[in-house]
Amino acid sequence: MSIELFIVLFLIGFVGSYISGMLGIGGSIIKYPMLLYIPPLFGLAAFSAHEVAGISAVQVFFATIGGVWAYRKGGYLNKTLIIYMGVSVLIGSLIGGVGSQAMSEATINTVYGVLALIAAVMMFVPKKGREDIPFDQITFNKWLAAILAFIVGFSAGIVGAAGAFLLVPIMLVVLKIPTRVTIASSLAITFIASIGTTIGKVTTGQVEYLPALVMVVASLIAAPLGAKLGKKMNTKILQILLALIILATAIKIWLDILM
Repeated sequence: MSIELFIVLFLIGFVGSYISGMLGIGGSIIKYPMLLYIPPLFGLAAFSAHEVAGISAVQVFFATIGGVWAYRKGGYLNKTLIIYMGVSVLIGSLIGGVGSQAMSEATINTVYGVLALIAAVMMFVPKKGREDIPFDQITFNKWLAAILAFIVGFSAGIVGAAGAFLLVPIMLVVLKIPTRVTIASSLAITFIASIGTTIGKVTTGQVEYLPALVMVVASLIAAPLGAKLGKKMNTKILQILLALIILATAIKIWLDILM
């Protein structure tokens, strides 16, 4: 690996993981297009969709560890929510991660575009606030949460994601979970999902280990820093920022697919 590629990968991993820690997402919604498009801009080797998905899977696994660790105190982690959605998303992501080996690059990019577009739309759906509910009195439809988590896990597993960019709007809009609990719990659920996705990508030979290692090191440094900032920011600012990031990504990927 050249020093130029090392620097570019590290910066992609750092920026993406900082944002992921701040917003409670695994980061693939941001880093997937960055890995796909940025290296070639500097005249460096271009990664295939399978390689990008494999690198993203491994990086998300480690990025979410740092984020969850930063949120371990404060009462933001909802154990019931994590168990129901975590188990379902793990099963789905494992199936999606293994099955992606048989898919073409165009199919993987299309799946990513669909996921990003759905997530962008959901983030702009008007939400009824439940921010004043005590964290120990939060209730939600457990089976609906489990079913949606499985679907997200399967789809996200294909593109090497853990699905937090979809889980966050689902938890906010459908399950009506308070924003800070959503951000913290989604990191824990994302970590569980990334286990299945990573196993699927590794066992089917879709991972470039050296680039993945560079991204992992960057994520372990940046994700906890982003999580600390996320605790201090206004929740509405967090929601708007996440929505804008997802929308911009969806527009870019669909322009590439259609053109």
